[in-house]
Amino acid sequence: MQGFVCVLNIRDAAVRDGEEIAALWRDCGLVVSYNDPAADLRFALEGACSTVLVATQEQGRIIGSVMAGHDGHRGWLYYVATAPDCRGQGVGQQMVKAGEDWLRARGVRKVQLLVRKSNQQVLSFYERLGFAEASVVMMSRWLTEPEIAS
Repeated sequence: MQGFVCVLNIRDAAVRDGEEIAALWRDCGLVVSYNDPAADLRFALEGACSTVLVATQEQGRIIGSVMAGHDGHRGWLYYVATAPDCRGQGVGQQMVKAGEDWLRARGVRKVQLLVRKSNQQVLSFYERLGFAEASVVMMSRWLTEPEIAS
């Protein structure tokens, strides 16, 4: 990891944080046309098996996030984000740890995440944190047609 590790205030996100969190996710390239970040946030916050945690600076600005959830067996991390102007300061590493701690506190023993193969910088980040590529094939299909934002 480059730079220094800053000390963050990590807290549970709230629906009122939605616009700022969505802006962070957009700035980090995590939002695609068929995902509504506000709906994703609400869904995670309303679920018994999921949450969104955010990191704030002293001024209260949200500079990091992680969405964590589990199915009772395996945990997942989503929307791991660090504000572009705060990269290299340990924010992403602390967000991953916070998500893992949240899962561990619920008895989850394994955490997983998805990364596009083309995103080499992020793949390297997760490898430095001890993640390894799994020899599985991820398959999916739409249960409803996605609404493409225009």
